[in-house]
Amino acid sequence: MKILLVDDHALVRRGVVHVLSEDLPDLTIVEKGTAQDAIDAVQSVHWNLIILDDNLPDKSGLDALKDIKRICPNLPVLILSLYPEAHYARRALKAGASGYLTKDTAPEEVTNAVKRILKGGRYVSAALAEQLAADLGTAAPDASEPHEVLSDRELEVLRLIGSGNTPTQIAEQLALSIKTVSTYRARILEKLNLRTTAELIRFAVDHQLTK
Repeated sequence: MKILLVDDHALVRRGVVHVLSEDLPDLTIVEKGTAQDAIDAVQSVHWNLIILDDNLPDKSGLDALKDIKRICPNLPVLILSLYPEAHYARRALKAGASGYLTKDTAPEEVTNAVKRILKGGRYVSAALAEQLAADLGTAAPDASEPHEVLSDRELEVLRLIGSGNTPTQIAEQLALSIKTVSTYRARILEKLNLRTTAELIRFAVDHQLTK
């Protein structure tokens, strides 16, 4: 079994490798640090599973996930995230992820998730499963949080604004023009009924949308 582990922090990668190697010694785990490296690897090698950070330096995890699924629709991807699952898990699962875990997940749960996904299953935490089940009985589950009205790209721009990035920095990170970033900012303000960048930053912090 071959696993591609994609995270820009070497310490995180080493921790995941250590956890999985203890319980699954027959795994071959290859480490990559950027979305582009991951995409190149997917195009050239057969993998049984990708473990993907959702906040890479060259592309958001959701964008990387969508690119990977376009190349290999049946390749399972487990998202490993810094962000609370309530905010992003639903989007990741909708985009094709086979599972979603936060980086404070207990080591044994990471191992259990990998085992289940390698057997063809899907994996979410008990808390997330309960939330998703509750959403089934809600008339408008996507409106459970104000920012659920944002598109994936708008949410990514909001996260970067909330983390203190300038329009130029956001444009560079997302490979967009500054004008396009400004357009996204205006849409976000309108959808969230806010008026200023300061209010956007406060909103992002209050809703735990930043690192």
